[in-house]
Amino acid sequence: MEIINTLGRRKTSVARVYLKKGTGQVTVNKRDYKEAFPVAVLQAKIVQPFHLTETVGQYDVVVNVAGGGVNGQAEAIRLGISRALVKVTEDMKPLLKAEGLMTRDPRMVERKKPGQPKARKKFQFSKR
Repeated sequence: MEIINTLGRRKTSVARVYLKKGTGQVTVNKRDYKEAFPVAVLQAKIVQPFHLTETVGQYDVVVNVAGGGVNGQAEAIRLGISRALVKVTEDMKPLLKAEGLMTRDPRMVERKKPGQPKARKKFQFSKR
């Protein structure tokens, strides 16, 4: 099996994921994922596709991620890993789709409008 290359996105984060057979090592921006994401919840998000498909410790993952915050980056990595696993074996798609891991979350920050302080907030209205 050669290296499988996929892309994951969330908000403004973009994660390029490279998956190959290995020992289960996950590297994010040339660091271990536990060092890059010290929060346990974010670490769980990253390895969630492996736990669902029961492939923990079978693949090495190298990720380059940029943009956004830590949560957006973790979810972008999760989508990229899910897509890579589906490229390896199509049988994994129903498992991952049932948990919502194959769906690209389209929610983005709404843009600021001119003549307003923020996207939805308006300046105080004075009747008189």
